[in-house]
Amino acid sequence: MIHDQHKKLGSVFTVSFFGLKVTFLIGPEASGHFYQGLESEISHGNTFEFLVPIFGKEVGYGVDIPTRTEQMHFYTEALKLSKRRSNVDPMVKEVEDYFSKWGQHGVVDFKHEFEKLIMLVSSRCLLGKEVREKMFGEVYMLFRELYNGMHLTSVLFPYTPSPMNRRRDRARNKLSKILIDIVRSRKAASDQVERDVLQNLIDSKYKDGRNTTEEEVTGLIIMLLFGGNHTSSVTSTWTGAYLLSHESCLTAVVEEQKKMIRKYGNHIDYNVLQEMNTLHCCIKETLRMHPVQPINLRKVHKNFTVQTREGNEYEIPRGHTIASPVLYNNSLPHIYKDPATYDPDRFSLGREEDRVGGKFSYMSFGGGRHKCVGEAYAYMQIKVTWSHLLRNFELKLVTPFPKTNWSKLVPEPKGKVMVSFKRVAAA
Repeated sequence: MIHDQHKKLGSVFTVSFFGLKVTFLIGPEASGHFYQGLESEISHGNTFEFLVPIFGKEVGYGVDIPTRTEQMHFYTEALKLSKRRSNVDPMVKEVEDYFSKWGQHGVVDFKHEFEKLIMLVSSRCLLGKEVREKMFGEVYMLFRELYNGMHLTSVLFPYTPSPMNRRRDRARNKLSKILIDIVRSRKAASDQVERDVLQNLIDSKYKDGRNTTEEEVTGLIIMLLFGGNHTSSVTSTWTGAYLLSHESCLTAVVEEQKKMIRKYGNHIDYNVLQEMNTLHCCIKETLRMHPVQPINLRKVHKNFTVQTREGNEYEIPRGHTIASPVLYNNSLPHIYKDPATYDPDRFSLGREEDRVGGKFSYMSFGGGRHKCVGEAYAYMQIKVTWSHLLRNFELKLVTPFPKTNWSKLVPEPKGKVMVSFKRVAAA
């Protein structure tokens, strides 16, 4: 639909959905205000109302814009560079421990393996040892219940007392109780300070000096895990499917790991991860072709004007919903050469196709005022996982390259992604 309308009407066009006027902004040239406009001019509106029962009324889309903005700053502080560096060691340990349980050879479902592994890593780095060591199984199942409840009916009717919504609410209440008990326990044991994201959120203060409440910390950590865990596991799976289907790409990332081993031995820290440029480009290309949020929506509160690549100007009226179709924009041929082809080299020095149309050419992590605060953490987590796999296993895709399951909130590979593995001798 978007392709046909773009070809017929140009880079800015409006479509009516059940009486709702949605204006699509195609290309980086028309996208600036979408990502940089003030919240008083464009905002999420009630687009994400369906997430309030999951995250809570005290955080995110359940609070006013100034409060939400401050809460986003809490995330920025908790995930800043100095703290990300300290997360590499526990990430590496979790990954090594997990894959040490694999045998010498076998067949696994990547979707299942990455889903569980990423949750283990998050439990260690974000939630801390209480959850990781004592109650991981319960927390993991509760989060799965939340994810599984994200279907079209719960998105359209989030407060309807349907069986699916009831299961979602029960899981959320149980998860909330677990996290609140941990917060209370930490506050009572003030002499034992943890160095994880949960503790950072507990210690956060608003500009007026107010501390975060137990309910706010619970909502913030659920929002962070909900936004990051599933997206990282899905991206890890897609990355694997592409690497194992493109021999030249797989050879390149394996050679890069051999180079890292020659230079640093088996040691991996933040600086080593930063040198894995080939793997980084492979993950980035995966996200170009499979952004975790294929389309972004905003509500217009004040008229504004956009200019297209062709130089045409359009006024977007108040009351419209505006859409930035990330997946479509990531495939524009005047930005990306052969956009349907998996080509990680398009981001290499000298090509850098993601800069061809300016800073809004690549929007898989959002941009401007709406840049994903967890981007660097996500890359780090996926690199740790894949660097270990590439160093220690020969992998082959057993099932056909997966199709996309569009019924999920985060489009994921459809069905199982079966991969055979064979452990290789340590380098």
